[in-house]
Amino acid sequence: MDLSIIIVNFRTYELTKNSINSILLSNPNFTYNIIIIDNKSDDGSLEKLEKTFFKEVKNHKIIFIKNNSNMGFAYANNLAIKKSTSKYVLLLNSDTIIKGDVLNQCLNYIKNYPDVGALGCKVSLPNGELDKACKRSFPNPINSFYKLFHIPNKNSDINNYNLDDLDNNGVYEIDCLVGAFMLVKMEVINQVGLLDEDYFMYGEDIDWCYRIKESGWKIIYFGKSEIIHYKGSSSKKSFKLVYEFHKSMYIFYKKHYTKKYSIIVNFIVYIGIFLQFIVKLILNLFKRN
Repeated sequence: MDLSIIIVNFRTYELTKNSINSILLSNPNFTYNIIIIDNKSDDGSLEKLEKTFFKEVKNHKIIFIKNNSNMGFAYANNLAIKKSTSKYVLLLNSDTIIKGDVLNQCLNYIKNYPDVGALGCKVSLPNGELDKACKRSFPNPINSFYKLFHIPNKNSDINNYNLDDLDNNGVYEIDCLVGAFMLVKMEVINQVGLLDEDYFMYGEDIDWCYRIKESGWKIIYFGKSEIIHYKGSSSKKSFKLVYEFHKSMYIFYKKHYTKKYSIIVNFIVYIGIFLQFIVKLILNLFKRN
């Protein structure tokens, strides 16, 4: 088996159905299967998906796995990865649509470059704008400061988190991909390990990319291929999600940066994360009212 495409479903029947159909319509020219891991949906979406794709299930093209507990995005993906016997794994969000020949192009590229451990494509929003998370630098205290306070700075060595100076349609090495579309060699996974399940949601993709690069593999942004990401469609900004987003920032910094910076810098970063969390909660309350 060449590729296992992993999609986590959580109460997203229509989105997941459309994503699966876009894969099937793309006619990949390699052997693959689709693994749908359901995160304890209580809306009947899993049952409806099994019924909709009965033919593909019977032909072993699609495998459904029911998770009896919702332990987060990383945990669910890891369950599916453990079931995979393929040479490559693609993490794909349920709220994405495959366009054209993206799967063939991306898999062919990563196959032809032995030093590439992970690859992502151009990820566009429904309005045509780039989902900036698809090509970025690793967050650090400096670029995070500029991004948090929306401070303009044309120095790409300082204000470089979103790599805005690089061609959206180009092909080049970067630090970090987005988990909405992340093609990874199984050889790499065996070396660096699975996704870190300390991250419930958000941050697990950055952490994985960090460990992949630390192990000497290249991470490539392949802007010649494109998917559509209906970002945020599968999740609402509840208190839990706001909390998990900021918790992931704390986990990543503590895990990878605490020993690299002084006590004073660490204190400022932790305070900054906490204050941003409070501000986001307040803004959410106003939006609801």
